[in-house]
Order: sequence, then structure tokens, then C-alpha cells
Amino acid sequence: MSTTLLLSALALASQAITSTPGPELVINEQRDVAYEQLSSGRVAEAAASLETSLRRDPRDPATLINLGAAYARLGEGARAEQAFRAAMSSGTRYELELADGTWDDSRAVARRALATLDRGPALAALAR
Repeated sequence: MSTTLLLSALALASQAITSTPGPELVINEQRDVAYEQLSSGRVAEAAASLETSLRRDPRDPATLINLGAAYARLGEGARAEQAFRAAMSSGTRYELELADGTWDDSRAVARRALATLDRGPALAALAR
């Protein structure tokens, strides 16, 4: 499996959800995080859209995670790492619905995305 596919499968948030903890998930807010653009391969367009969103809310973890994924797919590893680290340290934290339909904490998603990015060269070597 290529690094890009692994990273994309892990990190793409299909929508940003702000939720209230408790026995039942209460959805407080949904945001566009360029999922459609990323999943259809329009990565540069997604990155531009996410950069615009980031100017409005520079600490939004879902935007940062998907921006990191876009940068990684564009071959901009340093910028991807910066975005993932910013998502991990963001004061904002919530549950994200991922591309595979599962839900996870935004910081955990950012940590896994960063770990996948760090393993990229090793994974690429294995794929050869």
C-alpha cells in the first residue's frame, strides 16, 4: 500500500463534528473540510480551500488534519508535519468522523497521521 493511500485512509475527516460527551453523541456543528475534493483527487483545490478555512479558524483540528493530508499528497512533507502538529496542540478538540465511517478524537487522529507521515519513507521502500 502506498504511503499516500495509507495516510488518506487514516486521516481524512469526512466532516468536522463538534460533539458533546455523554451516553449519546450530540452533534453541535458540522463543517466542510474539503473531503469531497480530497477523495476525488482534487488535492491542490482541496489545499487551497482548506488554507482559506484555516484563515477563518486557525486552530480547527479537522481543517488542519485534512490540510496535512493534502500537503502530504502534494509531496510537501514539512508542511504536512506542521499541520498535523498544529492539530495535536490545538486548544480545540472534538470527535471526527473519518473516511471509513469510524469516529475518533481529533488529537489521536493527528498523532496517527503524523506517525504515518514519519514512516512514509520506510513504507515507500516496502512497497517497491
